[in-house]
Amino acid sequence: IDDKEFDIPQVDTPPTLESILNETDDEEESFILEDPFLLNIDNTDTHSYDTSSVASSDSGDRTHLKRKKKLPDSLSLHGSVIRLSLLKGISAQIVSAADKVDAGLPTAIAASNLIAVGTSHGLALIFDQNQALRLCLGSTAVGAQYGAISALSINNDCSRLLCGFAKGQITMWDLASGKLLRSITDAHPPGTAILHIKFTDDPTLAICNDSGGSVFELSFKRVMGVRTCESRCLFSGSKGEVCCIEPLHAKVELRDHPITQYSLLAMASLTKILVIGLKPSLKVWMTFPYGRMDPSSVPLLAWHFVAVQNSVNPMLAFCRGDVVHFLLVKRDDTGAIHVTKQRQLHLHYDLINFTWINSRTAVLLDSVEKLHVIDRQTQEELETIEISEVQLIYNSSHFKSLATGGNVSEALALVGEKACYQSISSCGGQIFYLGTKSVHVMTLRSWRERVDHLLKQERLTDALALAWSFYEGKAKAVVGLSGDTSKRKAVIADRMVEILLHYADRTLKKCPDQGKIQVMEQHFQDVVPVIVDYCLLLQRTDLLFNQIYDKMSENSVAKGIFLECLEPYILNDKLMGITAQVMKDLLLHFQDKNRLENLEACIVHMDITSLDIQQVVLLCWENHLYDAMIYVYNSGMNEFISPMEKLFKVIAPPLNAGKSLTDEQVVMGNKLLVYISCCLAGRAYPLGDIPEDLVPLVKNQVFEFLIRLHSTEGSVDEEVYPYVRTLLHFDTREFLNVLALTFEDFKNDKQAVEYQQRIVDILLKVMVENSDFTPSQVGCLFTFLARQLAKPNNTLFVNRTLFDQASLTHADFYTLAQVLEFLCSPDDDSRHSERQQVLLELLQAGGIVQFEESRLIQMAEKAEFYQICEFMYERELRYDKIIGCYLRDPVRKEEVFNYIHNILSMPGYSAEEKQSVWQKALEHVEEMLLLSPCKAAELVAIHFSEQIESIITNLQDQFLLFQFLRSLLDPREGINQDLIHLPPCITEQFVELLCQYSPDQVLETLKVLEYCRLEETIQITQKHQLHEASSYLLEKKGDIHGAFLVMLEQLQSTLLMLTHDDESLAELPLLENTEDTLMKTIALCRRNSHNLDQQQREALWFPLLEAMMSPQKLSGSSQCRYSESLKSLTMQVLNNMAAFIALPSILQRILQ
Repeated sequence: IDDKEFDIPQVDTPPTLESILNETDDEEESFILEDPFLLNIDNTDTHSYDTSSVASSDSGDRTHLKRKKKLPDSLSLHGSVIRLSLLKGISAQIVSAADKVDAGLPTAIAASNLIAVGTSHGLALIFDQNQALRLCLGSTAVGAQYGAISALSINNDCSRLLCGFAKGQITMWDLASGKLLRSITDAHPPGTAILHIKFTDDPTLAICNDSGGSVFELSFKRVMGVRTCESRCLFSGSKGEVCCIEPLHAKVELRDHPITQYSLLAMASLTKILVIGLKPSLKVWMTFPYGRMDPSSVPLLAWHFVAVQNSVNPMLAFCRGDVVHFLLVKRDDTGAIHVTKQRQLHLHYDLINFTWINSRTAVLLDSVEKLHVIDRQTQEELETIEISEVQLIYNSSHFKSLATGGNVSEALALVGEKACYQSISSCGGQIFYLGTKSVHVMTLRSWRERVDHLLKQERLTDALALAWSFYEGKAKAVVGLSGDTSKRKAVIADRMVEILLHYADRTLKKCPDQGKIQVMEQHFQDVVPVIVDYCLLLQRTDLLFNQIYDKMSENSVAKGIFLECLEPYILNDKLMGITAQVMKDLLLHFQDKNRLENLEACIVHMDITSLDIQQVVLLCWENHLYDAMIYVYNSGMNEFISPMEKLFKVIAPPLNAGKSLTDEQVVMGNKLLVYISCCLAGRAYPLGDIPEDLVPLVKNQVFEFLIRLHSTEGSVDEEVYPYVRTLLHFDTREFLNVLALTFEDFKNDKQAVEYQQRIVDILLKVMVENSDFTPSQVGCLFTFLARQLAKPNNTLFVNRTLFDQASLTHADFYTLAQVLEFLCSPDDDSRHSERQQVLLELLQAGGIVQFEESRLIQMAEKAEFYQICEFMYERELRYDKIIGCYLRDPVRKEEVFNYIHNILSMPGYSAEEKQSVWQKALEHVEEMLLLSPCKAAELVAIHFSEQIESIITNLQDQFLLFQFLRSLLDPREGINQDLIHLPPCITEQFVELLCQYSPDQVLETLKVLEYCRLEETIQITQKHQLHEASSYLLEKKGDIHGAFLVMLEQLQSTLLMLTHDDESLAELPLLENTEDTLMKTIALCRRNSHNLDQQQREALWFPLLEAMMSPQKLSGSSQCRYSESLKSLTMQVLNNMAAFIALPSILQRILQ
């Protein structure tokens, strides 16, 4: 915010928080002057109205930055943005003038360094900055002649006043001496009122607009001491009435702006907007039609210079109704004026006034006298207040020109109902509203005043939120802050600190004295988190952990909640600089509350160098907080081995004794494994990273520790490599996984590669030379070794005796044969896929040379390692054997089709190889059909088309045969029918099976089936009593009557069932079946009637009609139930047959 741009005065001694909070509720607010040239208003001369909206009575959301946030309204977001104050001095003197000198009611106002108020009896009252009456211009005698003052205008230097009158006259006054300088009676046509009179920035040029809708330029000259006024018509009311004019005014600092030389004037008629230039010659720069709108809405215009894309140019806001248009006006290098549309503002109310209060903020008045403060850039509504108490003056009588006989158009008179142009005047960031007995002024509150306004209402949370929005630069309509970011933040931060300290004091003072502890907790829970949040947002941990914490420590409940508030910040690593005392209190608090998990979570995020390390370690160990203990050792002392020693001491004895571990010991063992993994990977435990300079040192220390020959306090009979041995006994697989992950990072580290070799040697020594480990555990080692050896860049060397089948000494009992035995063990179902994958990786890495291939295949088949079998058969080019591998592998059996297809169709295989695969596939056709009939049929169609008949002959399972034929012959299954050339009997065999296994699909299948003999197929469908299918085939054959008789028989059958229906039978399915059969029969008749003669048509339709009418002739209980349905169905028959049978014939048939 630029102080100069908004004429913001410096405040020497801002009020303290205490002084504001100690003010009484009924004390009148001071009027803050935004412009030093404006009114000097004492407290005694103003009265402020509460500008809070309905939402202000709410105490606000006191859980700022907490979990349950309600949606904030504009008041809680922005506070009270504006202040509406009564100017008591001016208001009193307006009333007094009406009583004492018969001045009449106020009619118009104009504000500059002075305030001018016009009255209904022709007087102009001039007030100075102290609300003192300086001048009373005119007289009631002149008022009787000229009528009421209908418009006022003060020039830039506040030396001249123009008064427009209801009967059309204009007067000019000297505001220094009070002399009448001009009386202008011939500037415009007689009989019309002056609606607007406006000075331009040129003191010798003014514009007036009369009730005839015309606009005139008034040029003031003084020749030889004689004052004259020349009038020029700019716009004639006969072309469309203008009812609003607005010349562009520029502040002193913008007088040199290149656009000012054009003396721009905006005019609003009832149909369009015009922007014209008065200088150097009259020119129209823009016209803009409104479009459709409410004829009673008021056209509005308002100029303001705004900064857009680093340049300052005038923006024109115009509105009629509920949409505000913004036009940016620029001058290019050639001197031409360009007008560009900006974003529109859509409202849900009709406007009667639009006023800029600064370049970013506008104040809108709607037709129900509500003020709306709008941020231009975001179009956000900042505040809404009612001003009905102002009793705003409307200019209706002048728009109707009642003083001159009412000679105006209906359209202009209608607009005048809501016109209040002369009742509202703005100057220097203040807006003046003229009421029947008063003048009110509206100003933007300064940022400090907005915060203080919330503090008075004891809405401290909202006050802090608003102050923070100023701090972040996100607040709207900001007044009174430096444009320099650092200065702005410093000022606001100081204010927020005052509020926070006060907030803390107030919270402690207002603490409930008695009641449940939950009430006290809730009281502090509403406040303390807010204080902590803002202290941390302001990065004032010094304030938080000293003054605030000292205050909160006075109450044990407040202190506890304060400490608990720190937890989320600690866990998110957003809180540094906690004092030693607060840390200590935090640990004790969680310990007292028995919230040990919270305590541990906090410790591992804290800088604990300032604490008593031994005390914290003891605390952690006693409470089994192993993560925290490790963290304290690592972070507090850069000690990485001691935590491992402590954990080993607990889990090693029971493991060595062969005892099972307790749950607690299992947890410790798991943490130990994770900790070792972190150290070897360069990561801190339980989170973060070890400092880079320490990573190599820590890795070396941990490796050296693990491969120690004996522990520090080991007994004489302790076995060698106790730490490796303990971890292998604890969880062989997970320990080896940790090592495997560690080895991934060892590619380019020579030292680490040496450690890797040593670890492997030790693993072999400990496990192979010891009978303490189960075959499963040893198998895990072999799996681990196989994976390492299978890596492409393997550097490990394993003693060859381990892989030498010839030397099976007792010491080298576990040879590669045993590795193979373990991996291929059918007795061990655990991790089947993992064992197979390990062996596969070993073979792919070249380990195949170490095995006897026939033995390997034998064991792989026994273990159901079909991928191993495939690998071996592929090496031997025995591709036909791989088909069996796929079919027996439950995971990959579906892939057999692609495999066979690829071998038979891709190049690279010999004719013999392809033939063997073809023959093997043919042998397994039935298996493949069971697996996927569709895929198998596709494979057969492509590669075995000549063998289809023999395959069909050999298939014993009839349902499987049906599935095969359906996949093969039904085009909807997707197989290209051109590949298949089968005799018709095969198709008929398929139809026969379809009738058996899926009779409901026969008709739809027949419609798409190719190569089908009709006579034979009809016999099949008739045999299975599939009437619709038979009818379809007869119709296809050309036997229309035969097809009809089949459907008629079916219809008669359903009708018979319907008319003899038992009460217990479901009514709905029978009716539905009857209707369905009838509709299909009607469709058959309609399809074919076009191609039949009259006699043939009657042979179809009359039997159908007879079939429908005969049940209705019967009498019985069922007649009542179905008569209406049958009548309706019979009507459908009649309606359809009427298109093909003559009506007399139908009637005759019915009568028969």
